[in-house]
Amino acid sequence: MNTRTLVALPKGRLFDTALDLLRRAGVGVVKEFNGSRRLTFSDNEGRFEFVALKPADIPVYVESGALDVGVVGSDVLRETEPDVYEPLDLQIGKCRMVVAIPEGTEIVYNHSLRVATKYPQTAARFFRSKNAHVHILRLEGSVEIAPLLGLSQAIVDLVETGKTLRENGMRIFEDVGPVSAKLIVNRTAMKTKSASISSLITDLDGVVYANS
Repeated sequence: MNTRTLVALPKGRLFDTALDLLRRAGVGVVKEFNGSRRLTFSDNEGRFEFVALKPADIPVYVESGALDVGVVGSDVLRETEPDVYEPLDLQIGKCRMVVAIPEGTEIVYNHSLRVATKYPQTAARFFRSKNAHVHILRLEGSVEIAPLLGLSQAIVDLVETGKTLRENGMRIFEDVGPVSAKLIVNRTAMKTKSASISSLITDLDGVVYANS
């Protein structure tokens, strides 16, 4: 049995921010890991072992117990709805999930509507709450192009500044909800590695509180 607490970190834009948060919480982690070919790395004290994963895979690993703890965006959590603890909002990676449409157009929710998105489950729940009649098209690439090519009339996607939308002739029609990174914990690990995980939650919470 691995006595270290196994922690998943998201590859991509959140990786460096998550590492910085861990350092400020007193976890000694190397800065040079991102972009290397190594699959795992440990902290300086040997308390934690970190694994860099694609964000969409993190809830799967944590829910299954392959990893104990993970850092992942609430957009991924709302889409996959894993059976895990969510003890802490880390207040990093903040952005919004929105419905966006081409400039100069309008949509009416009680009319038939085609929507392109990377988040089909989240989009379906949102439009159900509006009693909207929608056909949802799941895409993995840049969804902004879908309305421009006539594939959809609207998209559901993440925005930070809205610059990408504007550059592609799109505008925000309505907010779906805020997004930020969460700390998630496997339910069994919360019991078997309680001391280590509780300490990590407390230390991270102190940093988050100090920044708020």
